Amino acid sequence: MLRTLRADQLTQFPRLARSMFQDRAAQFSDRLKWEVPVGTDGFERDQYDALNPTYVIWENADGSHGGSMRFLPTMGRTMVDEHFSDLVAGCAVRRPDIWECTRFCLGGVSGNHVAPALMFGGLEFGLGMKLSHAVGVFDGRMKRVYARLGWSPKILGLSGTGRAQLCAGLWTFDESLRDALAARLGDGITAMAA
Repeated sequence: MLRTLRADQLTQFPRLARSMFQDRAAQFSDRLKWEVPVGTDGFERDQYDALNPTYVIWENADGSHGGSMRFLPTMGRTMVDEHFSDLVAGCAVRRPDIWECTRFCLGGVSGNHVAPALMFGGLEFGLGMKLSHAVGVFDGRMKRVYARLGWSPKILGLSGTGRAQLCAGLWTFDESLRDALAARLGDGITAMAA
């Protein structure tokens, strides 16, 4: 099931929150070898999680994390602005109708429906908030995943090559994407309403 939660609501879902931050550590620190903070509790949390972001989360039937992503308004602090401005030619991305999306993470036991469900949930969130775009920095290998899911970003800039490539992208929130993303979910759309 998809949930859209602010950080201050995560205490209502302790298993979901705990497993999300553990899965983030497994993906970003262990597998991708990014230099991200991992606490003694095994959680990957950074300074942006303290800004009360909104998370779009796939919750597994047992209440654990299946996948997630994090949204923050660009009118405040963002990773793109503070750490990756070189990927956007040094131009600050600051508009009320553009939010940053980061930490796209899949749990270790996620089914094939989770990534498209997260993309669908992200689209629904953006449309519901009347946003025009989402901006984010992602591992270059995700370009193929986003293309396969049917919602590729416009690449604003990139650095590095191969496994070390990082990209900044801009996703357009457009109603016309809804049916295409829903079609990729197939039977997963039924599980979203559960």
